[in-house]
Amino acid sequence: MRPRLTARHTGTAVIAMIAAACGAACVAGCAAPAMARPAAPPSAPATLLDNVHGETIDAQGQVEAVSGLLFDQTGTILQVFHPGDKLPKKGFAYHVDGQGRVILPGLIDSHVHVMGLGLAALSLDLSDTHSLAEALDQIRAFAAAHPDRAWIVGRGWNQEAWGLKDSTGASRFPTAAELDAALGDRPVWLERVDGHAGWANSAALKAAGITAGTKAPAGGTIPHRADGSPEGVLVDAAMDLMTPHLPPPRGADRDAALAKAQSLLFARGLTAVADMGTSIEDWQAFRRAGDANTLYVRIMAYAMGIDQMALIAGSAPTPWLYQDRLRMGGVKLFMDGALGSRGAWLKAPYADAPATRGLPQMNDTRLGNLMSRAAMDGFQVAVHAIGDAANAAVLHTVDDLSATYKGDRRWRLEHAQVIDAADMPLVGRNGVIASMQPTHQTSDRLMAEARLGPGRLAGAYAWQSVLKAGGRLAFGSDAPVERPDPFAGIAAAISREGPDGQPAGGWQPQEKVSRAAALAAYTTGGAWAGFAQNRFGRLAPGLRADFVLVDTDPMTASPQAIAKTRVFETWVGGGKVWPDDQAAPETGNQNRG
Repeated sequence: MRPRLTARHTGTAVIAMIAAACGAACVAGCAAPAMARPAAPPSAPATLLDNVHGETIDAQGQVEAVSGLLFDQTGTILQVFHPGDKLPKKGFAYHVDGQGRVILPGLIDSHVHVMGLGLAALSLDLSDTHSLAEALDQIRAFAAAHPDRAWIVGRGWNQEAWGLKDSTGASRFPTAAELDAALGDRPVWLERVDGHAGWANSAALKAAGITAGTKAPAGGTIPHRADGSPEGVLVDAAMDLMTPHLPPPRGADRDAALAKAQSLLFARGLTAVADMGTSIEDWQAFRRAGDANTLYVRIMAYAMGIDQMALIAGSAPTPWLYQDRLRMGGVKLFMDGALGSRGAWLKAPYADAPATRGLPQMNDTRLGNLMSRAAMDGFQVAVHAIGDAANAAVLHTVDDLSATYKGDRRWRLEHAQVIDAADMPLVGRNGVIASMQPTHQTSDRLMAEARLGPGRLAGAYAWQSVLKAGGRLAFGSDAPVERPDPFAGIAAAISREGPDGQPAGGWQPQEKVSRAAALAAYTTGGAWAGFAQNRFGRLAPGLRADFVLVDTDPMTASPQAIAKTRVFETWVGGGKVWPDDQAAPETGNQNRG
């Protein structure tokens, strides 16, 4: 058996050993991109993987049983074997015994923040705290362990999980005064779990010049005390007031974060992701890794806004780079905020805050102009839309633009958490892709009930309704908001039950999807959503040999067993990038709101 990738993927040395361990035969030697790759010459060394059983989704969307693979030295699949097929006795140079494990295509997370995932894992993470007191203790400990840091930055707090209430019993944000009690001598800035609000202490507010006289920008809010001074939390666009004052990550920090992110993704069986909100600094880190042959996860990049799109890609999407490992083909726009911070834009007021309907980030005219600007240069458009008003605005704009921009546009709704039934037909009319995160539903359930009230719950996290309307699903995690765990996502998608098994039978159970649909949304659906369906996403001749070996079959196991799936090995382009010789890392939060 030829050498395989065995790097530990930790810290800055993450994949440094890969090239040495791999040699010319592994993933670094993949063929030049093509829509359908020709098979390698018969004389080229090939690898037979057998003694496995599992599934892929075929080109027609049906489940196809798999019992083995033959792939060449370029990392391209030559032949897929099915139960009952006779396996070759010769014609290959290497043999891999799958040890009876379950094989699945490499899984795809259709909405992550790659750099955020890595940086979060290397900085202060409050996502597993269950009370304000616990969070303050962690902040004190982190600050004591890093006395050299001028600012303490981190993420992951969730006032819903902490049970913070104001004098009326309504959910409230934490305050600067409470943060000052933990650390008052250095500026502290901590982003909420959903990334749509930030918590500052008094030193940070002072450093940013935020006072009682500071007005919130459009699309943002600054909650104030009775005396007019800021409470300490900045929501959505107001966070931009703090950003220029934060110490930016160095290039070396970003390189370490990318390495860490890759390890977290591979440990969960993910071989490709859509990076939602790529900046020029992120792109440069991806390119540095690609140039150094340490980029192994496949990244479908969506620029953070029109300016970054033009700066990175110019006047057209980039080609696929590094043997189908990196491409910028689209742009991400924001229509609203998040439910947890009451920034999601709703058609009617919040049930638990009747004075607000959320925070639209732009009007319909600007949305149409920005989408048109991207579409005219051939970029795919992905729009963050959570509330029903935001989703309606995007869907109607897509409907208008589809008359002008013909062809295969694959408009994307990112999150699509609450869609009014009256707007659902627009999803199917224009073949809209709903890029959704199943574990958001299980984490958000109680919070969503409080925010929306019973009248709007039928349109919340409505996966089956999207399919019935004729739309497409692409599932992901929104990491680091949630763990980048596709198996937890599949379990949630088919059961609509949380990790605790509640509610029994599922929440809004009519929106469950089939096992095949869930697997498709993490494989072929993710590839389709990124214009990569002819490169990876399923096990088929001519596509990349991306696959995982696990201990659980998602077509037959219980949702509880699927959620606990153990990933033995992850392979990208015919090279092994994840061995099961260390515990799968944890990140993110299972209890967001």
